[in-house]
Amino acid sequence: MSAALGDEGVTVEARALTHRYGHRAVFERLSFSFRGPGIVAVRGPNGSGKSTLLRLLAGLLRPSSGESALTAGGRTIPPRERHRWIGYAAPDLAFYPELTALENLSFAAEARGLSSPAKRGRERLRKVGLEGRENERADALSSGMAQRLRLAFALLDDPPLLLLDEPGSHLDDEGRRSLASWIGDEGSRRLVMIATNDEREGALAGQRVELGSRGVGDPA
Repeated sequence: MSAALGDEGVTVEARALTHRYGHRAVFERLSFSFRGPGIVAVRGPNGSGKSTLLRLLAGLLRPSSGESALTAGGRTIPPRERHRWIGYAAPDLAFYPELTALENLSFAAEARGLSSPAKRGRERLRKVGLEGRENERADALSSGMAQRLRLAFALLDDPPLLLLDEPGSHLDDEGRRSLASWIGDEGSRRLVMIATNDEREGALAGQRVELGSRGVGDPA
């Protein structure tokens, strides 16, 4: 992984977390604590704040009040450092269109100072089922392949926490079956949080955050 965890593992928390856009509260005083490894589903109707919650946990947004916290390797990770511990994938994640799938990952790995960037990129592409597509330009990939590339990007640092926003977007039935197997495997080794309303993805989770409804707990 990107940094040594020791025996403490990784824990992600929300403490009275509130976020507003203007005068509209997306969610208010949300609290939870999850420790990896495992799979957590973040569910709720459109507009309930699923994507916003993942962005807050990733340190990409500041909450209106309350706080999110990430503890890894026995210490609290400040928001500005969370990118070293988190793999994040969302439908709006874009790549350099003129570069190939492998070049995009290799460039990102090199920019982060990771070892063997090209080898690392090939391994991640193979893991998400894009072997044989390494040399295709990003703008030539189908929407499903582009989604797989986003998942490969999230795994680049081998992070202890994965935040996946609608990971099954644009995938066909075969792709969703592969995704379910992939998430199950990753959830046995790290903490995976999935923002989704897809029942098949939600069924993979052992715990949930239900926005705009019942709160936090085990699946019903």
